Amino acid sequence: MNKPTDIIEQVSKPLPLEQAISTLQKKVLDHAAAAGSVSEPYLHTFSIPVSPTAPLLWLHNQDVYPKFFWSNREKDDLVAGIGMADAIEYEKTGPNSVSFDILQEALAKKDPETRYFGGFCFNNEQKQDEHWHAFKSFMFVLPDIQLAVKNGNHTLSCHLMLEPGENTETHYHRLLDVIDNMRTSAPPDASTLPEIQSITFSPDQKQWMETCSRILERFQEGLMGKIILARQTLLEFERGFSPLLFLLRYPFSESSTYRYYFEPEKNTAFFSFTPERLYRRNNNELLTEALAGTCSRETIGDGDGDACEQLLNSEKDIREHKFVKDTIAKELEPICSEIDMEKRVRALQLNRLVHLYTQCRATLNDESSSDTAVLKTLHPTPAVGGVPKTKALEQIIHLEPFSRGWYAGPVGWISRNSAEFAVAIRSAVARDNNVYLYSGAGLVRGSDPASEWEEVDQKIADILAITRQKV
Repeated sequence: MNKPTDIIEQVSKPLPLEQAISTLQKKVLDHAAAAGSVSEPYLHTFSIPVSPTAPLLWLHNQDVYPKFFWSNREKDDLVAGIGMADAIEYEKTGPNSVSFDILQEALAKKDPETRYFGGFCFNNEQKQDEHWHAFKSFMFVLPDIQLAVKNGNHTLSCHLMLEPGENTETHYHRLLDVIDNMRTSAPPDASTLPEIQSITFSPDQKQWMETCSRILERFQEGLMGKIILARQTLLEFERGFSPLLFLLRYPFSESSTYRYYFEPEKNTAFFSFTPERLYRRNNNELLTEALAGTCSRETIGDGDGDACEQLLNSEKDIREHKFVKDTIAKELEPICSEIDMEKRVRALQLNRLVHLYTQCRATLNDESSSDTAVLKTLHPTPAVGGVPKTKALEQIIHLEPFSRGWYAGPVGWISRNSAEFAVAIRSAVARDNNVYLYSGAGLVRGSDPASEWEEVDQKIADILAITRQKV
């Protein structure tokens, strides 16, 4: 694909949103008037600097699907998008390695700087429950329109993908319709979460305790070193609603989390408030991390130092963190020429929890400087799968009474030259009036099943707080 035409309105200062929309519309109309047929796939991008506009509120006002939102952990890269100018997707079941290869092959034909947003299924060999029906094996989209905030600069953009042999006039008309129907104010009566009718768990606490006991017995037999056991918590609401309200009403603005949202069809969405980076790649430079070991601040009182001190003195948490750290470093060796794993352990502060984490910087080998190589190496991390990886994945399918879908899968954005993925933990899938929450706990030798159940409660507490409910 040729490099996209990036048409930016030359203005002395950012425009108010309504004026920016009119200017964007005019730019597309002018371009359409001069357009002809194309002999190869070609992407046109039109961008206008806009006055500060809240991406989530703008997204909530729109009625075009799919919708997505991405915010990195540092909160200096936020993107909200609607519609689908282009997509890379896959629906068949099979090994995740096949999905990664297919995505890489498709990206090779795209512009090297163009970012596609989406996610992967955690284990594409697992049959998925019905409420995951709208979420494919993987799906990455280039939106029709996106509102981005990068280092404090707000930009409204639209994308036009032209293919040889297609009627270019039809594409222009479709994009102009999307721009014309863009809303600048909120729809009426769309900002309130309904009441919860019931909360149920899968597995329930009795089943959880029994499963954990079986796992601990297998540790004694030496069959595994670590496994992540997840729980599904079903919230049944009195009526359906926009799942985006969970992000709009998230009260912990300073919490060190990625925020991810993907709504392929109206009122069916997957969202995550995850603290865990899978990796960030810029050409052959890689940034990843080990994140494992959890402490609830509520159980020890306030104070980051106290929480970190408790974790650093917890034999179980230190052992769990070392499993993750050592496994990641070893797995990177075949694809990296340099690996710099921090020796010191950091504390990552969330609202209720503190995690142990260690940063790792690496340089990819020339033959491995692609996302398919990194994804095959790092997913799933020991923090969401286990050690050894293959045995843990087999046990997860056998032991968990539900399918994970996109929970704990890689979510984020990708281009040919760079990418950033988070691990979609602390997540939920919403469909009509049901919201399924997912979180897990790492089991190692010496784990206490009752404490791990309480840890899962703590990990979903922030999402439950949005509904003003408690477990």
